[in-house]
Amino acid sequence: MENQTKMHEFILLGLTNDSGQKHVFFILFLLLYMACVVGNGAILLLVLAEPRLHTPMYFFLGNLSFLDICCSTVIIPKMLSGFLMQHQSISFIDCFTQLHFFHFLGSSEGMLLGVMAYDRYVAICNPLRYTLIMSKLACLMLAGATWTAGFFHALMHTVATSQLWFCGPNVIEHFFCDIKPLLKLACSSIALNLTLLNVVTSCIALGSFFLTLLSYLYIISFLFFKVQSPQSRWKAFSTCASHLTVVALLYVPVIVNYMFGSAGESSEREMSITLLYTVVTPVLNPLIYTLRNQEVQTALKKTLCRTYRSGRT
Repeated sequence: MENQTKMHEFILLGLTNDSGQKHVFFILFLLLYMACVVGNGAILLLVLAEPRLHTPMYFFLGNLSFLDICCSTVIIPKMLSGFLMQHQSISFIDCFTQLHFFHFLGSSEGMLLGVMAYDRYVAICNPLRYTLIMSKLACLMLAGATWTAGFFHALMHTVATSQLWFCGPNVIEHFFCDIKPLLKLACSSIALNLTLLNVVTSCIALGSFFLTLLSYLYIISFLFFKVQSPQSRWKAFSTCASHLTVVALLYVPVIVNYMFGSAGESSEREMSITLLYTVVTPVLNPLIYTLRNQEVQTALKKTLCRTYRSGRT
């Protein structure tokens, strides 16, 4: 453990070493980050300001938007600074702080999507009991449970990884501090870390994924066998389509990266997959919900009209 304390910093290799590509990537990812903050921030403000959106579905959507903003902020600003310098260093403490908050926010988001699927199941299959089952207290407890479970899941990985012996080299083949790139640099046994990654993380990801699938299997069977009106079916399907798209965009790359990959796999492949759920998905989420959700569109138009009128007076 003595040598571990002597390693004061890591070097992030980043996405590219080409100076020309760095300038292009800087502009691209800056625009994506701004789109993420503006889009998700707009949804969050709409959910808070519009009384029509004070329902369980939009309460969870507001949580999702907040998580997307925070998760992107943990990753992208540090990535952007790396495009402007030759070598991007990160201190030992900052590296593990970034690792913790990325897995805290990411795992919370994964579990939240499972909760959102359960909310859709109750709303469609048990509409008469919906307000009773998904009460304000129940929503707060479910959201609090996802945040708490995500925090302790991340804390487990952070503590276990920080106890490894890092004797050099200190170059992380990634654009941020993640578990698997750090495991490549460890000089001590990583058996426990891989077990935690494969078992605990897989259980959380698959548990949320199967809860989502189960909820939608019940929803689909209910719509086909219990609902006679095609318009009612279409309305329910259109409501669920946005959530299913977000689920696919998050779960598929995460499961591929953390369940089917190994600690020694190609860093280029891992970084490409990671970009999907750390940069692209948070930008697409507000677009998916606003383009396919009539209530969000109506609330947005109402807010913009109200702002325009107040600006003219």
